[in-house]
Amino acid sequence: MNNFVYHNPTQLIFGKGQLSQLSKKIETLGKNILLVYGGGSIKKTGLYDKIIAICAEQGSNVTELFGVEPNPRLHTVKKGIDLCHSNQIDWILAVGGGSVIDAAKAIAVGAVYDGDVWDFYTQKARAKKALPLGTVLTLAATGSEMNMGSVITNWDTKEKHGAGTTFPHFSILDPEHTFSVPRDQTIYGICDIMSHVFEQYFSHTPEIPLQTRIAESILKTVIENAERVLQHPEDFDARSQLLYAGTMALNGTLAMGVTTDWATHGIEHAVSAVYDIPHGGGLAIIFPNWMRYVYKENLDRFKRFATEVWDVNPSGKTDEEIALEGISKLEAFFTQIGAPRRLADYKITDELLDLMAEKAVPFGPIGAFKPLQKEDVREILRMSL
Repeated sequence: MNNFVYHNPTQLIFGKGQLSQLSKKIETLGKNILLVYGGGSIKKTGLYDKIIAICAEQGSNVTELFGVEPNPRLHTVKKGIDLCHSNQIDWILAVGGGSVIDAAKAIAVGAVYDGDVWDFYTQKARAKKALPLGTVLTLAATGSEMNMGSVITNWDTKEKHGAGTTFPHFSILDPEHTFSVPRDQTIYGICDIMSHVFEQYFSHTPEIPLQTRIAESILKTVIENAERVLQHPEDFDARSQLLYAGTMALNGTLAMGVTTDWATHGIEHAVSAVYDIPHGGGLAIIFPNWMRYVYKENLDRFKRFATEVWDVNPSGKTDEEIALEGISKLEAFFTQIGAPRRLADYKITDELLDLMAEKAVPFGPIGAFKPLQKEDVREILRMSL
């Protein structure tokens, strides 16, 4: 196991009716609030009205930034930064899923930075301070509610990059807020959660049995509850398990002492930067093909994945056969829940493979499990067509 330092300052407020805690946060963080949200689903569900009512009770001045895109755009972030400056914003409240929270994080660091906020995403600068940020999560997926990561798309240059920005001060997670999530978004969230685990599970770091077992537990919990949620969207217990799994998958727990990968996320970012496809859908397509491309780098790890996560019977099979069966089981699961299988499902052809491969490696090779050059990325994309 590698040396590590773990620090996560986010206060997680989990459970039914926990939105009531927002009043105390307003008292602590200030009256001038930038409310950030997406396309308006929180208004349809009534969550928006509840939040506005709480803010009004506290005498808050609420400035709104709405319409954050599923792959949040740089121009939207810059609009939020301008609103912070012109309205003397004390703190930011993000209400929505990972895209809304990612945009809010970028706004939080950009509002107190003298340069261009895109500097953080092109490795020209590192965020050192930020406006306080709180979140009310409405989707089990990204884990952005309890980490400092943020992914932003520059649509003008067709680039999509992640950066370390700021941890939320607090995050309110009420499973009931996820009841109304559309079926396709629920599916993408399931794929995203599992993909976050994969990026940390497939590692060459020796002697990490605890992290390995926690990762497998998260995966099995997601698998067990996926069909329950899709068949019964208002199953509180199943929604709770998915919501908690999404947070635990990417709050730093699995990465303690582990050399992680993140190549597949880099590839998907390149694809969605060019074609603007759903992040979780892209991951569901690319991950099995990344696995088939790299599994021989650590056959034992993929064998364990097959037997411990998918209950593959190893009797009479070679290690390679076991490993490949595990990958096939994953692909079958994604298909079973309704995730896309091929890039062709999004009408993506081989026309821009070179461009996407190039955009996946802007700062050099990606990944640690098997460092990938442009040619490797192109082949994985070709396999995904």
